[in-house]
Amino acid sequence: MSNTDILSNWENLVKKQLKTEDIYPVLEKQNLEGIEVKPFYTEVQKPLVNLPRVEESTHLVARYHESLEEEVFAFMLDQNVENLDQKTLFVNNKDLAGHISPKEEDQYFSLIDVFNEKEGSIDDQLVRELLSKDFKRNICVDISFHQNAGAAICQQLGIALAKAKELVEVYGSEILNKLIFRIAVGGSYFFEMAKLRAFKIVFNQLSKEYGLDEVPYIFAETSLRNKAVSDNENNLIRSTLELASAMIGGADAVFSNNYLVDKSTDNSEEISFKQQIVLAYESIINVFEDASNGSYYVEDITQQFAEKAWALFVEIEEVGGYLELLKQGVIQKKIYDHAIEEQQWIEEGKIKLIGVNMYPKLDVKKSIADLYSEKEIKAVRWAEMFE
Repeated sequence: MSNTDILSNWENLVKKQLKTEDIYPVLEKQNLEGIEVKPFYTEVQKPLVNLPRVEESTHLVARYHESLEEEVFAFMLDQNVENLDQKTLFVNNKDLAGHISPKEEDQYFSLIDVFNEKEGSIDDQLVRELLSKDFKRNICVDISFHQNAGAAICQQLGIALAKAKELVEVYGSEILNKLIFRIAVGGSYFFEMAKLRAFKIVFNQLSKEYGLDEVPYIFAETSLRNKAVSDNENNLIRSTLELASAMIGGADAVFSNNYLVDKSTDNSEEISFKQQIVLAYESIINVFEDASNGSYYVEDITQQFAEKAWALFVEIEEVGGYLELLKQGVIQKKIYDHAIEEQQWIEEGKIKLIGVNMYPKLDVKKSIADLYSEKEIKAVRWAEMFE
């Protein structure tokens, strides 16, 4: 049977189910990413090779608490903790990193951003100090910040490449295998899955420009942008889906931010971590190398994101690079423009958040102008408009 026949059969089936001959307007779904999403797929034009990750299986990372020592194998550290041998440790504190002398090979990773976004500079002293450490991955390129500020997916990936390029220009191409990319995963389930896969493609392409064949180390955490102070249970559901996207998309490590936005308790920290345990132990999605490979839809949008991200990266480089555009305010304005458009969709109900703009408990209290500035990249939750 030809692809044309398959398409015709699908169309006829959908027409019957929807009880209309004109199915495409009904099935069309808009998005702010500029990605073409078809109503249904019968093939993928250019199948992708398997997209590997660095780690054999995804690390499930918890914020350190002594009660979790027995069951957790990877911790995020904000302060020094003794006797954590045989644990994988992600250091999240600048002062702490300066005092660590690893006892075990491949035990430590840095989650400390070495870029000063406000000044448009790299903290050279910090980079050199971190590079002197015997960490498995020394330098963090943080774009979770940009996602939480409202950057589009292609902007996040293009910026990640541009930041990596800035580091290569100063410290040489050998720094590429010392990088860890901290990426926030939002609530668009398949888009976020494709985001991580697309980043593997474009980062590998960047490394090939230097005669290398590198795979990016991806530390994925749940987004804060779509969380609300009220309806904490909805936050928990959203972050569970985000963790699933990250694992299926091939993250090397995942971390769940606390689902209680304005406070944290020992119990909420434990529940936030155990979301990962349920996903990993009940579905084993953390062990598959590229679980969505071969999915027509995910393959198609992965390639679209990769092409758009690479085009943005080239555009950034042609006009001076990431740091120069930060100093000019160009990056801030690009993120601002997308962020306020996204916020308008929230205000109009085009993006639905249960308990916020759908079945809301609160009225609109803040305007978009109150929340955003085109001169500054700052994290804004959608729900802040209503709180």
